[in-house]
Amino acid sequence: MTQTPSRMEAACSLLAESERRYLLYQLAETRRGNLEDVVSEIAAWERGEGGPIDSEDRQRVYVSLIHNHLPRLADYGILDYDLRSGDIVLTEGFDDIRPLLEQFKQTESEPEIREKPLL
Repeated sequence: MTQTPSRMEAACSLLAESERRYLLYQLAETRRGNLEDVVSEIAAWERGEGGPIDSEDRQRVYVSLIHNHLPRLADYGILDYDLRSGDIVLTEGFDDIRPLLEQFKQTESEPEIREKPLL
């Protein structure tokens, strides 16, 4: 018998991936964003102080988002997205994980992320 993970386990599993957290931090302020913009921001956060991002960094993040992170977050009702327009919109499901995401934010290694306003 396969046991379905609890809501807490599912939320922790979703937030265990840094790219998913970075995406949600980026969208939290306005509850929406554009794929091209968030790809650049995530690539920059991942690069840290290591210098400017290049097209290879952006391509890696883009592929990861469209093939893994966006579909998974959409499956859990956290966001909706449209690959044609690049629009990403947080849904009501985001409010369920917002407190946990805030806790994760306080432990991030990047000061820029920790200093962002409360979600």
